[in-house]
Amino acid sequence: MGLALRLVLVVGLASALTWVISQSFGLGGASPYGVVVAALIVRPRFDRWPPAIFVLLPVVVAIGLSLGTLLKPLVQGPTVWQFAVVTAAAQILGQALPDKLMLVRNLLAVFAVLPLLDANATWLGVWQKLLAVIIGLLCAGGLQAALRLPTDGGPPEAEVEMEGRSLVQRFSDPFFWRKLVVSCLALAIGLGLGAENPKYLYFGVVLLLNDSLGATLGRVRDRMVGVSLGVLMPWLVFNTMGVNSVAVAMVMAGTTALILAFGLDSHLRTALISSGVTFVGYGVLTDWYIPSRWLDYLMGSALALLVCLLVRPVSALRRFRQLAAEDPAPAGGLSPELAKLLPSALEEARVLGQERNFRRLLAKLGR
Repeated sequence: MGLALRLVLVVGLASALTWVISQSFGLGGASPYGVVVAALIVRPRFDRWPPAIFVLLPVVVAIGLSLGTLLKPLVQGPTVWQFAVVTAAAQILGQALPDKLMLVRNLLAVFAVLPLLDANATWLGVWQKLLAVIIGLLCAGGLQAALRLPTDGGPPEAEVEMEGRSLVQRFSDPFFWRKLVVSCLALAIGLGLGAENPKYLYFGVVLLLNDSLGATLGRVRDRMVGVSLGVLMPWLVFNTMGVNSVAVAMVMAGTTALILAFGLDSHLRTALISSGVTFVGYGVLTDWYIPSRWLDYLMGSALALLVCLLVRPVSALRRFRQLAAEDPAPAGGLSPELAKLLPSALEEARVLGQERNFRRLLAKLGR
């Protein structure tokens, strides 16, 4: 059985199994959280996850949801004020974590505001969502292990060593404060612009805004491609069959197959998230949902890019060229710092129409 076919099969089976178990436990609206996690935890090459992920992810979910649930009744006022306070608390907490847990920061900021989007958020809801996530982890992890072949996995990806920063250095980072301020204001900006779902401007800033313009451009492209393709299968299946275990399997497996068929493997996770969240609180899609969600995310992307251009602009492409000129790469490859900058610099080169020249530079560097 080919790797792509197994991936589609496992994503579909894991999603459906998670849905069935969650529904049998009476988790109701929390079930989609488990489905999304189940789809995402299946790795395209069937690599083994570090065991720590099965502990770390539930802990992050629990802390994030608990933070929002705890602060919501304590912060009386408009929703924009609640968002600002909870966002600030989540991002400060995330920044206090070591840089090795950098990916946790965005997750905390996302999960912390979810209770604010639910008028009836309770501690029982936190427990139900956490249980659904654990069910998704176990179902996907078990099925992936069962269908893994000895030849799966391939060579491990090269990792760029990061120099750990002290607590003072992390909080002295101007890009952290830039993101904190803009994310606290993002919901209010969305309301001011008349967005149908201003929360997507918030998610756009939290998930897309990065230190450099190139890195932000890369995330924007990934998000817009994922959102565009990720809504197709839910729109076709849920509007026809409703939401049930078979439909869930068809949607998540169908999105996986669609992405692989287009050769857009790098956008798979974003597309699966987009497919999954379409039925978190929405059920069968209404006609306005797809265009309004796309437009609201587009506004969030534009806001992130505007901030990158106006507030402490940093060009990964310019930095890459400076380093390449000052410190030639070792024979047969790039230095660690150049390797770290490469994806962001390439993204900038594409947008600026300089990709051909940039690839010539890479050829000279032996890449």
